[in-house]
Amino acid sequence: MLNYLWGGMLLIGVIYGAWQGRLPEITAAALDSAKEAVALCITMTGVMSLWVGLMEIAQQSGIIRQATKKIQPFVNFMFPGIPRGHKAREYISTNIIANIFGLGWAATPAGLKAMEALEELEEERRKSGGHPASRRGKTGTAVPRGTASNEMCTFLIINISSLQLIPVNIIAYRSQYGSVNPAAIVGPAIAATMVSTAVAVLYCKVMDGKRRA
Repeated sequence: MLNYLWGGMLLIGVIYGAWQGRLPEITAAALDSAKEAVALCITMTGVMSLWVGLMEIAQQSGIIRQATKKIQPFVNFMFPGIPRGHKAREYISTNIIANIFGLGWAATPAGLKAMEALEELEEERRKSGGHPASRRGKTGTAVPRGTASNEMCTFLIINISSLQLIPVNIIAYRSQYGSVNPAAIVGPAIAATMVSTAVAVLYCKVMDGKRRA
């Protein structure tokens, strides 16, 4: 759908520019944008390499392992239905930590693995008939196959709200486009993502309470 939307916007812009007799400006803008896109890709590759390398160092040194243990109370609070020791917990923790450090590209693989692990957990529950109360309909029957579990929905919302201490992408974009102080966004970004995460947590717990009622 987005491909059609963006394609339509580009087509309308070109047609309008041609109608206004500004095709040379459109051609120049297209070439300049292509050059900027290549430069931005190079910048983002450097930034990504730096932070992914730091993330690997943190993982090898045990910092990630310690951080994972520190956020387990939060994981227990948000995902009480996931059994202790289940692999989904590790993937969820890794995803949250990567997002906190602004490493969206490092968080994505862990997020996908978390969803796969949660789907496997749902299949195990479905086969054993062990769905928790929050996964049953008003009649007490299991929710149909193909419906996202509570844990999946909660994880998606938490992932989207994404508390970030270091918004690496935005800092890189600001640096690429000549910002005098690219890191000035850190404070506002922390405040904004703290609010979004708090709202996400509140929403998830309220909705979970309604399902259990």
